[in-house]
Amino acid sequence: MGEDLPPLLEVKGLTKSFPGVLALRGVSLHLKKGEVLSLIGENGAGKSTLMKILAGVQPADSGEYLIEGGPVNFQNVRDAMNRGIALIHQELNLASNLDLAANIFLGREPNKKGIIQDNEIREEATKYLQRVGLDLPTDTITGTLPIGKQQLVEIAKALSCDARVLIMDEPTSSLSQKETETLFEVVKDLKNQGISVIYISHRLGEVIELSDRVTVFRDGENAGDLAKEEINHENMVRLMVGRDLSEFYDRQIHQPGKTVLQAREIISPAYSTIPVSFEVRAGEIVGIAGLVGAGRTELLQTIFGVTPALDGELELDGKSFRPQCPADAINAGIALAPEDRKQHGLVLPMTVRENSSLPSLERDQTKGFLNHEAELKISEKAVEQMQIKTPSIEQIARFLSGGNQQKIVLGKWLAMNPKLLMLDEPTRGIDVGAKREIYKLMEKLAGEGMAILFVSSEMEEVLGMADRAYIMHEGKISGELDRNELSEESIMNLATGGEKTAA
Repeated sequence: MGEDLPPLLEVKGLTKSFPGVLALRGVSLHLKKGEVLSLIGENGAGKSTLMKILAGVQPADSGEYLIEGGPVNFQNVRDAMNRGIALIHQELNLASNLDLAANIFLGREPNKKGIIQDNEIREEATKYLQRVGLDLPTDTITGTLPIGKQQLVEIAKALSCDARVLIMDEPTSSLSQKETETLFEVVKDLKNQGISVIYISHRLGEVIELSDRVTVFRDGENAGDLAKEEINHENMVRLMVGRDLSEFYDRQIHQPGKTVLQAREIISPAYSTIPVSFEVRAGEIVGIAGLVGAGRTELLQTIFGVTPALDGELELDGKSFRPQCPADAINAGIALAPEDRKQHGLVLPMTVRENSSLPSLERDQTKGFLNHEAELKISEKAVEQMQIKTPSIEQIARFLSGGNQQKIVLGKWLAMNPKLLMLDEPTRGIDVGAKREIYKLMEKLAGEGMAILFVSSEMEEVLGMADRAYIMHEGKISGELDRNELSEESIMNLATGGEKTAA
């Protein structure tokens, strides 16, 4: 039914260049009514550029743009909105000091003879809020809502403009699991109402759950399309990076050296009755797996002195140590790249240079003054070693991609030459290409004899990178698995409280 109808939205042979960069090369894409089309690709693949062209933010240099078979030439965002194309930005575009009704109709307030019709605004706003599952008074101040509900307000605002196509750019990047689930329900409801969605995400699990079709970009070109029955992790990765998943984790198994970290009956404040024991050896990559809330992050924070241990013994290179704060751990030779890099790993308003050298400032000071020469060398080495894509070391960290921000975090710790590098969700929120670079770095560091302990919620990451893995369940280590024992079944069995089974 409706197979003969032209696509709701279609672009053919779009090209767009910026000074020194060809962002899009002859790109084509189509979207049907009531369809969820996911657009995926590494950072720099051209997704954002296409999205801005579709939403009227910027024009293409050449190519065709069609709505329901008719050519369009949007001059601005309002032109696109008038044809029902709305962009939901990753950074929300709401006035936090205004209430919900005012935000939804901002700049489009119904009026009679210049007098705004407040009752009409509130009545209409209620309808659109209900369409996205928000049962809230319309006079609620927008800034008092959590980010997930603000995102739904943004969608309600788009629907109030009679949007037929919603373009969603990394919509779950700042959402909790529960907020994400709510957003998914809204997307599915909108699809049932005939609204089409272009969904841009690096979270491939979300893409699998939501998509009717997937279009993949690589280096500004179409890399391929996947029909619903073809959408799986391996097919998406292959199209995004141009290689099979089997080549993704390039591990060389090294003979581990001496024990670097020994934990005996450590008790973290988060689980004050459960002792934990484990070890990490030189040249070894050890994973910590488990479900959300299992105590993995809390364990790393205890070793790093964020939440000092209540009891037990820690040894680093055979010497007893008891960090009471992160500075103690850093001075002993431990580094931690935290899960939330924006909140805890970086100072976003500061430059690449300033962030790269932060941990080293005290070590490199000269008579109490900053050593600018050392700071410059450290930041330049970090950019080169980590292949950080930045215009200069004076670029503000906030304006870099997630993958490049994570590389700054890793680079600043490597400048300290740590004995133990701890990584909490090292590839969360970054694209597939940047993930592979971080995996190669982990492999290189292990090959040079560094001890690495990492937490990951991605099963394939643990299976692909760990020499050994400790599995946690409700604060305790429920089992240890060697590389030849690692499988999805063995990890999930221990992560859900089961017993270790024979290999």
